[in-house]
Amino acid sequence: MSEADGLRQRRPLRPQVVTDDGPAPEAKDGSSFSGRVFQVTFLMLAISLTVPLLGAMMLLESPIDPQPLSFKEPPILLGVLQPNTKLQQADRLFENQLIGPESIVNIGDAMFTGTADGRVVKLERGEIETIARFGSGPCKTRDDEPACGRPLGIRAGPNGTLFVADAYKGLFEVNPQKREVKLLLSSETPIEGKKMSFVNDLTITRDGRKIYFTDSSSKWQRRDYLLLIMEGTDDGRLLEYDTVTKEVKVLLDQLRFPNGVQLSPEEDFVLVAETTMARIRRVYVSGLMKGGADMFVENMPGFPDNIRPSSSSGYWVAMATIRPNPGFSMLDFLSERPYIKRMILKLFSQETLMKFVPRYSLVLELSDSGAFRRSLHDPNGLVATYISEPADFPW
Repeated sequence: MSEADGLRQRRPLRPQVVTDDGPAPEAKDGSSFSGRVFQVTFLMLAISLTVPLLGAMMLLESPIDPQPLSFKEPPILLGVLQPNTKLQQADRLFENQLIGPESIVNIGDAMFTGTADGRVVKLERGEIETIARFGSGPCKTRDDEPACGRPLGIRAGPNGTLFVADAYKGLFEVNPQKREVKLLLSSETPIEGKKMSFVNDLTITRDGRKIYFTDSSSKWQRRDYLLLIMEGTDDGRLLEYDTVTKEVKVLLDQLRFPNGVQLSPEEDFVLVAETTMARIRRVYVSGLMKGGADMFVENMPGFPDNIRPSSSSGYWVAMATIRPNPGFSMLDFLSERPYIKRMILKLFSQETLMKFVPRYSLVLELSDSGAFRRSLHDPNGLVATYISEPADFPW
């Protein structure tokens, strides 16, 4: 054996570098298998939760049975409809002292309104005084309303009395000086075979003899007004009450949420806001066209509520909520999709849905022919949009 051969025998062996990638795919296959297990588990969990939910939705009854409605594209908010902040300049009276004041009227320096806690109150010299209540019991929640009462429309009569429409109780005459309350027409009285479930607004002739008023629905009460809007129920009516003969007539029926009403200065027609349809109808009550009806204004930029006269021979109209254009109107979107309405009302309460209503205050002035004359906005929706009859806006 040579010396070189001896050295080779004594030299330590070098470690071999294994370059075989065989185990790597094995690890990859294990990771892929775990991912598939996770996906299948997640899918099974989702199915196990979704199927019972869908089953429950199928079994649950929707409180409404809506029919498809058709709307035109809302008017673009330009020109006289251009958004502004004029309503934000309004003075705040009795802030945080009244609960849901609705219609407002004045006699002399005193203002009167109805509130959500069932009272008719007098507002004068910074003081609030209760002058009438039509119901009784606690008035703290929506469910208390039928017993408590909810005064809505209010007008001043020729003899210094107030005429008030209570959503649950009917029509009343109130003497604010003597605190006397007289029931004129109970909502329990069926009119042409239908009950009055939602007495809303009223307007009276100058001599106080005729009262024109709205019954928004024979099915839904005021506390369920959102269901009335979502269903698009067409069982509302415009009625006439004669304070002398005590007779009641139906002037117009099959209305979708008839709301605010206003007699014309000549007392030849009555305007009635049809809230669900974003329009105002005109019904002739005297003259050659008596008994007829037509459209005063349609496709409004919001859903109209109260109507009151303006100082320029026109009309102020408060919007319950707007139909923004440009923008997105949820009620317009849902109008032709009754199946979505049913599903929504199966899953959510009225209180929850109200949280999604956009806060935007809008008041329109219409000309005597129904044209848009000017608009007052509060994009933040912090100013209530109900209107005092005798007062006018300075803008």
